[in-house]
Amino acid sequence: MSVFGKAKAKAEALFGRAEQLYGESHGDAAATLDGEAHLLEAEAEEEQARRATSRPDDDGLAGAGAR
Repeated sequence: MSVFGKAKAKAEALFGRAEQLYGESHGDAAATLDGEAHLLEAEAEEEQARRATSRPDDDGLAGAGAR
């Protein structure tokens, strides 16, 4: 994911959280649910980008020595 994509996902998460808080504070269930949806979508995009850049066979112990 590009820097632009990461920034977009972070902005989406912030927007979602703000909308969720607005809904909670004003008793607006629709805004609360919309905010949660935006937040979850952004978190899913960030997770997908993280998994795309990590290697599945990397155990994180490279160079630690085999014992």
